[in-house]
Amino acid sequence: MESRLTRIIVKIYLIVFLLYLFAPLFVMVIAAFNDSKFPTVMPWKGWTTRWFEDLWADDRMWGAVGNSILVGLAVVIIAVPIGTLAALLLDSIRGRTRSFLYGLMVAPLLVPGIIIGISTLIFWNRIGVPSGLHLSTVGQCSFICSYVMLMVLARLQRMDRSLEEAALDLGATHLQTLRLIVLPYLRTALLTAAVLAFFQSFENFNTTLFTRGGATTVTIFIASRIRTGVTPEVNALGLVLITITVAAAVIYTIRKKNTAAV
Repeated sequence: MESRLTRIIVKIYLIVFLLYLFAPLFVMVIAAFNDSKFPTVMPWKGWTTRWFEDLWADDRMWGAVGNSILVGLAVVIIAVPIGTLAALLLDSIRGRTRSFLYGLMVAPLLVPGIIIGISTLIFWNRIGVPSGLHLSTVGQCSFICSYVMLMVLARLQRMDRSLEEAALDLGATHLQTLRLIVLPYLRTALLTAAVLAFFQSFENFNTTLFTRGGATTVTIFIASRIRTGVTPEVNALGLVLITITVAAAVIYTIRKKNTAAV
């Protein structure tokens, strides 16, 4: 009886949790089709696709999306190799040095984004580097590298070390072992870290606000719209981004299953 009651409570908790998690997204999607000047579902004024038409014609919005994608890809290109090398370094050492370096590398995650943004701006401006998207990339990489490091390190700690030892005993160099044994084993973690790094960059606001210069990203553009009067066009953009993300996840899952079946 007690076990059955526990299962019922767990199921109720999961349902409430999922509703809490997805209800705002559902409301946002419905608001994108409401013929109202405000992003709301109440009062309902009828179905419309005008906000998608306005979104398609909004060059400033798409410019901001393009800037966010550009910065996100740059962050991936920089943060993934640096975070991977940091994980390999931590995995190869022991003792107090490892603990010290681990704390040093994780520390940026504990610093507020505003502090990182201001510090990045002041430091680089003092040595003559102007603000802009390049500075936003540098500021974001300073803490996104830590996410990559943690994910890769977690994967490394589950690796069978006998594989490396066998490769070295058979005459492989350390570089060949890294390229042929370690990196293929880390492929899933690297892909996941790259996706996480991209989305962390895409949704970043605090660091980007202080380092962007005159450029505009999606988060900055939406924030400016909120101050001047936001419309359901933002909801339409959110629906487009959600659709692309879900479609990419489904395609990846299908391809992974097909590869496993082969």
